[in-house]
Amino acid sequence: MIVWIDGELLDIRDARISPLDRGLVVGDGVFETLRVYRGVPFAWRRHFARLAHSAAGLGLALPDPERLRFAADAVVAANGLTDARLRVTVTGGEGPPGSSRAGAVPTAFVVAVAFHPASPTTRVAMTPWTRNERSAVAGLKTISYAANVRALAYAEERGAEEALFANTAGNLCEATGSNVFVIRDGVAITPPPAAGCLLGVTRGLLLELAPGCGVEALEADVPMGELASVSEMFLSSTTREVQAVSALIDEQRDARALDAPGPIATCLAQAFRDLVARDLDP
Repeated sequence: MIVWIDGELLDIRDARISPLDRGLVVGDGVFETLRVYRGVPFAWRRHFARLAHSAAGLGLALPDPERLRFAADAVVAANGLTDARLRVTVTGGEGPPGSSRAGAVPTAFVVAVAFHPASPTTRVAMTPWTRNERSAVAGLKTISYAANVRALAYAEERGAEEALFANTAGNLCEATGSNVFVIRDGVAITPPPAAGCLLGVTRGLLLELAPGCGVEALEADVPMGELASVSEMFLSSTTREVQAVSALIDEQRDARALDAPGPIATCLAQAFRDLVARDLDP
């Protein structure tokens, strides 16, 4: 595997990150995951804009966007990939232990691996933990993923493949690595930015695509108690695209079957595939 670190293409066996890098020591960093279709990183401009937003939220400096795009294309080409999962990461760089950056220079690296499609449906578990919608990092895509790792393990222990978080107000927020849409009275609803969720690129594209296939889609709070009555739910993310939820598992391990894939998820999934076929940087 060939990776890119701070301007160099390297065999992964020769790649090195300092044990004092702030990404490793204190989780100080941001990242983006992109799908590569036909050898091209999809929706690059949107992903870079979100990377820049996350970096600004942490006060991190990013490499020049053209340099990062060159790195992304170079890594894909060097590994001979046409359908891949690409990750761009920027950390606070090497510095003394502790929370202060003290003039550390950011580290940037790009990795790409072959992509394996997600299944069309998935089982989701509700977790006992919450997202803090008023956190300093709410809505930022940081590399501090310990809460997601723990929640996903919790879900897997219950026979699920993804986990749902509420926020501190008791409303639906997001899953560990995806956004959530629920269908209520024929309308596709996803939590708003104020809920504390990360605003996924796929989520945004689906909101734009919905009117074209006759689906009303909007951002609104969804109280967690209402999940007991929804008939259809789906996840959206770069790697899942549109993935229908076949079962919702509560904290007592009781599973409730959902319509999967339901008509709205099916329609939006096709609209997304059509978009990818005609435009790789929408």
